[in-house]
Amino acid sequence: MKWVYIAAGIAMFVKMLLIPNPTLNLTDVSIVELVVQDSGVPNAVSGIIFRNRLYDTIFEVVVFTIAILGAYYLLANEKPTTTIYQFTDQPSIVLARLGATITALVSIELAIRGHLSPGGGFAAGVAGGTAIGLVAITSPSVWMQALYKRWHAATWEKISVLIFIALAVVTLSGIELSHGQLGTLVSGGAIPLLNILVAVKVALGSWAAILLFIRYRGLL
Repeated sequence: MKWVYIAAGIAMFVKMLLIPNPTLNLTDVSIVELVVQDSGVPNAVSGIIFRNRLYDTIFEVVVFTIAILGAYYLLANEKPTTTIYQFTDQPSIVLARLGATITALVSIELAIRGHLSPGGGFAAGVAGGTAIGLVAITSPSVWMQALYKRWHAATWEKISVLIFIALAVVTLSGIELSHGQLGTLVSGGAIPLLNILVAVKVALGSWAAILLFIRYRGLL
């Protein structure tokens, strides 16, 4: 079997040397314009991530999920830390909560309008995770854990991943929603929905990781 792998590698190398890659004639048209027309969203980056390279994006979401599971596995045999130091002075608490509010609003904006302007699901999820982190460093860990369980965040995280994968598979199979009018909020087919699902997944996954590391390692 080893020789089969070696032969395949040599054949691929010869192919790269002898067969040139096809090139496009870009004298009259822009790649960005093609992506915008093809995806139906002004943000060409979102069009590429959630349409042209959607297959890659599926595995990016899966990798993030595996990373959270890996954190659980890494800390499974450790004892929770007995002392968790947090910000207790009022100015720090006020500033952190204010920053969390602003960041949460930015996260929502990036999620629902990421297909129209710079932003998107991953950026929105990171902003949401940052907001949760700012609240976590100024709040009792027991209260944060209880809130996490009360809102069934772990369940919603899993549901968002399953819906994302299902919607992505439908899109890859050639079934697309109507693109609508370019530049409007309800446009771009499934891209806005994929943006929101990724934002929910990343934010809730970040919440789980933050609680996990605070519980076992304290505030680093």
